[in-house]
Amino acid sequence: MFKSIVNLFFPKVCYACHHLLNDNEDAICTTCRHSLPVTNFHFNTNNTIKHVLYGRAKIENGTALFRFEKKSIVQQLIHNLKYRGHEHIGFVLGNWLGSELQTIPHYKNIDIVIPVPLHKKKLKTRGYNQVTKFGEQIARALDAKYIDDVLIKITNTTSQVNKKRLGRWYDNKTLFTTQNTASVNNKHILLVDDIITTGATIEACISALNTSQNITISVAVMAIA
Repeated sequence: MFKSIVNLFFPKVCYACHHLLNDNEDAICTTCRHSLPVTNFHFNTNNTIKHVLYGRAKIENGTALFRFEKKSIVQQLIHNLKYRGHEHIGFVLGNWLGSELQTIPHYKNIDIVIPVPLHKKKLKTRGYNQVTKFGEQIARALDAKYIDDVLIKITNTTSQVNKKRLGRWYDNKTLFTTQNTASVNNKHILLVDDIITTGATIEACISALNTSQNITISVAVMAIA
């Protein structure tokens, strides 16, 4: 009864279509969930993320939960996550992808999950890193450690949405550094982010992480453009 009263005054809505959610739905309604463009990269041999990073950064495995298109429900979800304070979306997507990855042999040997970090100024303004809960839930599913104090963003940048490939590569080249690297030496790291487009940010993160000793890196993101 109390739950019903709460829902009456603070109704739960789908973060994709804004329709009211049923009691058994969380963040995304069943209709939207079934219409989301899942990639299934981790279930087949299509390693598109490896192709994006080919010749620029070496990864063991790479996957994305969704395909990203402008004016799509995927864009709506990620926009609500990043800019409207709906951090719970990251929790739901992390549960979704984590439950699938834990069935894939290639991902069962992940030791550490590391998020692509925000610069401290942007983190202070936004109040949270949009991939934190996503990464935490994947780490929990894979029985891995979630570590967010190794990879550090040292340069604050503007949004890269409208930047071309060369501009992104130039901006990201020296954005990241590492600290406390002893905790990741000799480990298999899963690097997580929200969207991969040109791969410039992931490439820069991998370059920074490769200053550690004897590491293997895989990548998991919410969406690929």
